[in-house]
Amino acid sequence: MAQNTIDSGLFLSSTAAVRTGGKSSLGKDDFLKILIAQLQNQDPLNPMEDKEFISQMASFSSLEQMTNLNTQMSSFIQVQVNDGILKYSEMIGKQIDWKTEDGEAKTGIVKSIKQSGPDIILEMQNGDEVPSAFVTKVTEASAS
Repeated sequence: MAQNTIDSGLFLSSTAAVRTGGKSSLGKDDFLKILIAQLQNQDPLNPMEDKEFISQMASFSSLEQMTNLNTQMSSFIQVQVNDGILKYSEMIGKQIDWKTEDGEAKTGIVKSIKQSGPDIILEMQNGDEVPSAFVTKVTEASAS
């Protein structure tokens, strides 16, 4: 009678405790792999309850939906950041009022728009640079 042995390389104690170069968090693929491994290695005399399996599948579905939502939200935010300069370009030639960091009220005509990271900066005809968040009013430039 042949005796079956288990490869000692498969023991948990022989696997490295620290992963190198891997992810620091589990994703939906990792969750699914764990679920499949759990199903394959369950005790045939005491199989997983239906309620447990349904609960784990619901958790997997929720994880997948959150991952998809995160991906879509990241894309949406990137589009919003990239469109900022186009939206503010309509202000070129307009007169704006703004408050400086000291609280001083100023007025000027917008000459150009530039983007500095996520911020939009309005360049005025007099050389001032105004962050878009400081603008309090936009009007047609008066013909003078």
